[in-house]
Amino acid sequence: MNKKSKQIIIAIDGPSGAGKSTLSRRLADCLEYINIDTGAMYRCVALTALQQKIDPDNPEQLGDLARLIDIDFRRGAQGERVMLNGVDVTDTIRTPEVSLMTSRIAAVPSVREAMVEKQRAMGEGGGVVLEGRDIGSVVFPRADVKFFLIASAEERGRRRHAELAAKGIDVDLQQTIAEVEERDAADSQRTHSPLRRTEDAVLIDSDNLSIDEVLSKMMAVIEQRMAGDGPGGRESVN
Repeated sequence: MNKKSKQIIIAIDGPSGAGKSTLSRRLADCLEYINIDTGAMYRCVALTALQQKIDPDNPEQLGDLARLIDIDFRRGAQGERVMLNGVDVTDTIRTPEVSLMTSRIAAVPSVREAMVEKQRAMGEGGGVVLEGRDIGSVVFPRADVKFFLIASAEERGRRRHAELAAKGIDVDLQQTIAEVEERDAADSQRTHSPLRRTEDAVLIDSDNLSIDEVLSKMMAVIEQRMAGDGPGGRESVN
């Protein structure tokens, strides 16, 4: 594939722990695109709200906060880093406390509106991979390629537990799985931009697949679409 021939927008949606962040980074590397981790953007809002002791039930303050903070993604010697107001918060935003706060503030319309505006500004020129929960449905409904990744709550909980353990964070596995299920319920039942698969999103179940296997399937779809001969309706990749 000629990576420079066409700069497209790639949307990756799905529940927490389905592999979106890792695959978004890997795809961006393969295509030499910019990776925009929208979940990390909401985590930045949650972290700042915790630091400033803002009430998660105060939508006006949360909306103002979301609009004012500066979020950037940088690639350095240690890989992709998340910058919040010029400070590296890549690891800080991944704690269980921030995760729970994120599930609360992500449902606030004023926060979502501010984040969608930032995401569209970052990606409107193409050459980007965006991952989140409403990229293909709300942020970029006309994205060139859309994926919807799924995996069982148990598998996603195990992945999250291993990720936290690797960072030295000691949490109970069953509690982690329960938190994944709680996040699923919050994401799918919220009134504003609930998690859902769009008709034109390619479904990939990663339960029994390695990251490399999923990446290979995604690259095959992208190459097909960029060649102009991909299917137009709802599709699953096995």
